[in-house]
Amino acid sequence: MKRLERLRNVGISAHIDSGKTTLTERILYYSGRIHRVQEVKGGDGGATMDFMDLERERGITIASAATQVSWRDHTINVIDTPGHVDFTVEVERSLRVLDGAILVLCAVGGVQSQSLTVDRQMKRYHIPRVAFINKMDRTGADPAAVINQIREKLNVTPLPLQMPMGSEAEFEGVIDLVTMEAVYFDGSNGEHIRREAIPEQYKDDAETARMEMLETLSLYSDDLMVALLEEREIPAEEIKPLIREATLKQELTPVMMGTAFRNKGVQEVLDGIVDYLPSPADRDITAIDLTGTTLEELADATHEIEKTPLSHSEDEPLVAMAFKTVVEAFGQLTYFRVYQGKLVKGESYKCTRTKKSLRFGRMVRMHADDREDIDEALAGDIVAVVGVDCASGDTFCGDGANFSLENIYVPEPVIRFSIEPLSRDGADRLGKALERFRREDPTFQVTSDEESGQTIIAGMGQLHLDVYVERIRREYNVDCEVGEPKVAYRECPTRRVEFNFKHKKQSGGSGQYAHIVGYLEPLPEDAEETFEFIDGITHGKIPKEYIPAVEKGMKRAIEKGPLCECPVVGVRAELNDGGYHEVDSSEMAFNIAGFNCLRENLKKASMALQEPIMKVEVEVPEEFQGPVTGHVSSKRGLITTTEVRQGVSIILGEVPLAMMFDYANELRSMTQGKGTFSMEFLKYKQVPKNIQEEVIERRRAEKEERLATA
Repeated sequence: MKRLERLRNVGISAHIDSGKTTLTERILYYSGRIHRVQEVKGGDGGATMDFMDLERERGITIASAATQVSWRDHTINVIDTPGHVDFTVEVERSLRVLDGAILVLCAVGGVQSQSLTVDRQMKRYHIPRVAFINKMDRTGADPAAVINQIREKLNVTPLPLQMPMGSEAEFEGVIDLVTMEAVYFDGSNGEHIRREAIPEQYKDDAETARMEMLETLSLYSDDLMVALLEEREIPAEEIKPLIREATLKQELTPVMMGTAFRNKGVQEVLDGIVDYLPSPADRDITAIDLTGTTLEELADATHEIEKTPLSHSEDEPLVAMAFKTVVEAFGQLTYFRVYQGKLVKGESYKCTRTKKSLRFGRMVRMHADDREDIDEALAGDIVAVVGVDCASGDTFCGDGANFSLENIYVPEPVIRFSIEPLSRDGADRLGKALERFRREDPTFQVTSDEESGQTIIAGMGQLHLDVYVERIRREYNVDCEVGEPKVAYRECPTRRVEFNFKHKKQSGGSGQYAHIVGYLEPLPEDAEETFEFIDGITHGKIPKEYIPAVEKGMKRAIEKGPLCECPVVGVRAELNDGGYHEVDSSEMAFNIAGFNCLRENLKKASMALQEPIMKVEVEVPEEFQGPVTGHVSSKRGLITTTEVRQGVSIILGEVPLAMMFDYANELRSMTQGKGTFSMEFLKYKQVPKNIQEEVIERRRAEKEERLATA
């Protein structure tokens, strides 16, 4: 247990360009893991954690990277995650297996759109976090405004543990409100920490800030409330356990500040990880015990499945999760988090999804793309295993355990491209590349268009797919022709339709007969399921064994809708009457009946197209606010809020994805290259009638053209 208490599994997450990778680089440097600081956009080879060539060229993080450092006799596993929403699954699967997180916020930008997404992900997996306000040296830095945004936008209670000394170019260091000391960071890389008495000009403000901190904390501690009422001096040794307790319960978010690029405040963040974030022993982990649980119960969303708490003991049978896979030349590299028991090199463990036992031949500890061979991993560890064939989210168990851990949430892709090799000899290599990326990234989907024979790739955004096309060119030496980006439209019914459908086929020998009666209707907008089937058959009018076949047939029919062959969503189908034939009825007959019935009746249900709506955040100099706002509105966009901070206008809006292709170039030309934007999927919304007709007409013309050239 002592080892577990000295272990931290921490993720670093934030909006684009908030300084996550720069902060990670400093953490590696101060903990002695690396001996020279490299910059994300420097000419010295790029940051350690951005080890992919594309990451170094573009100055962005594409894949999460893991490493391990030591600080104050504690072992810290650190995962640096991407900021772009296109690579959001990297954040999702990292947070799924971590115990704590650092939410990095820009001192100028504050809480931005992707900060909200990351916050939602942290809350989904109940991850306690410490907030770090970075870039305190930038012009326009305003930590007080950022703290206020944490409270209002993230709906959490911030607890500032520090106060800045100076701001912008004059930023010298921080005042530690817990110990009431001024902290300076000396040396060429800020490696020498100097703690001194608080300078006279900051004393009164520091006293006030400390009192506010203690009053906020006292709401979560009766003992502290009593001490404040008695006006007793409260030492740091008493305050730190209280902050830790409230942070672990996710009642408070400690806030620290500094500038990673200028080497100020990072060691304090490391102290914060050790002092306030949980060890694996502080987290209650539960799993579904598959012993005695049927597949039907697991698949039934309404069935409440009891979860069993896992032990942190190394002596219990192994329970581990594969949370990320990377296909390499010598086999698959799989990242594992061990929750219970011990993972031993050379042993075999059972995958509870496939029921197969796999041998773990080689285990490594990762440091970005370097690896160090190890013989065993204990509860709480994050390691990688070479040569195990499994998928993201699989649970592995040792003898005596049969558990399934909660899976990773995977968002639906919103954009599609067609892709084909320019030369015929590249087809095999392209196939290998697509299969590899599909296995590595659950949000990257590969399908084949039955009519045109084209290969279609789908993902979270244009950048997401652009990066994969570039990786195919570099890593597999295949130049590809990429079709126009296509929006992932969906179709939904808007009115109820009664059906009375007979499938009858008799031409000598055994025939086919199925009769189904019921209705179709739209599901409520907030329904989680895209299709709901209700069995309302009574008195055995249709034998029980034929009813699942009707549902299967209907599910086949919703794959392509009547408007422009897009997936159909939001359908409830109830079967309440019908008939069968003693000889001619079969599962196949009822499957065909379900398929044809739905196909036929969807045409009568006043189908409407739905399109993905993106949440867009645009940052431009104030003088461009008018033209940019007007331009967003012209794209069928809805402006939700605009605010001006330090001469920078921040415009938030909701815009259809179909209107956002090439927006980066349009924004650049409108703002003399000074504007930036980010977007993420928000929801699906019905397309206006006139636009719907255009889309249907365009899709029809494309289909005819494909068939003509086929």
